[in-house]
Amino acid sequence: MPFIPTAPLRISSLAAGALLASLCWSAAAQTAPPGIPPAPDPANLYSATGAGQLSPATAGALERVYVPNLRSNNVYVIDPATFKVIDKFPVGRSPQHVVPSWDLQTLWVTNNAEGRTDGSLTPIDPKTGKPAGPAVAVDDPYNMYFTPDGKEAIVVAEALKRLDFRDAHTMRLNSSLSVPECKGINHAEFAIDGSFAIFTCEFSGKVAKIDLAQRKVLGYLQLSARGMPQDVRSAPDGKTFYVADMMAGGVHVIDPVAFTKTGFIEAGVGTHGLYPSRDGKQLYITNRGSTMVHGKRKGKGGVSVLDFATQKIVATWPIPGGGSPDMGNVSADGKTLWLSGRYDDVVYAIDTTSGAVKSIPVGAEPHGMTIWPQPGRYSLGHTGNMR
Repeated sequence: MPFIPTAPLRISSLAAGALLASLCWSAAAQTAPPGIPPAPDPANLYSATGAGQLSPATAGALERVYVPNLRSNNVYVIDPATFKVIDKFPVGRSPQHVVPSWDLQTLWVTNNAEGRTDGSLTPIDPKTGKPAGPAVAVDDPYNMYFTPDGKEAIVVAEALKRLDFRDAHTMRLNSSLSVPECKGINHAEFAIDGSFAIFTCEFSGKVAKIDLAQRKVLGYLQLSARGMPQDVRSAPDGKTFYVADMMAGGVHVIDPVAFTKTGFIEAGVGTHGLYPSRDGKQLYITNRGSTMVHGKRKGKGGVSVLDFATQKIVATWPIPGGGSPDMGNVSADGKTLWLSGRYDDVVYAIDTTSGAVKSIPVGAEPHGMTIWPQPGRYSLGHTGNMR
């Protein structure tokens, strides 16, 4: 369904040439909330996240990999230079993700207490690699994102089918948005202008579109009747979103503005996480080999590499022995893809040139790990959705 803008489209003379080709698309977009830093290249939302483009705000941050272990209720810390665990510390119950804050000053561990309301957020100081204070009590924080202007955190209360908008620093609750048709709401991606976000609904096979200015649900899009949508990421120009589907074994291709499905790309068994390369040309797709079925692994895990320009899979990197690559992110130099091996209690460090894999033992059921610091001016959340 088309959208009508609520304010005139404003294009500077410098940006007019670059945006002319996408004028029709831009005119159909939602009106963006004020205060959002525009991309340096209006046609590439990843233009500030290239190799080595670290913000001064990350000065002093230790180069570390942080691994939340869902069943052992702790975080393991890896030195990426040596590929060795150098620290670990307890956090809250059922830690799911390590989330960089919008201002790049804090890493938040989302302890969702297995979907109960007594969840918490544990702050980590990236300059020390240690917890920065007591955990903050919040309802069911499976995942967390930030509004593009950086003012509020968006706690994804998965079991409650709800988004909680909280002060980005104190985590005081400001408002809540019910998303009733989005069972298993979990991952999100944001429009290139920050006007809307699309969240995946794992247990209803849908995605939900959220107007961030008006704080309302714009609608739902059914992707697959029996699918399980997971991570969602944008193409560099913002005109196409890719949605990983764990049951369908690939990524749905959608037009985020028209809010329609335009295609599907097969990847592998248990397609789960999506991570852009540092040059913004490729998308790393994790296929975790599905879950355990009757005590046996269904399919072998690996990584598929998608070329954004052609929408073709151009490489496949198997995990020796099968593996279960789940979530993580790309190193600041772009040379290593770090992923949790969720059902093997390891972390994978994958060479992005050769696909060679190193495995590092960690705690029980590692999940939404991240590497820090990462390039970018600000973080929209998850394991480092940088802009």
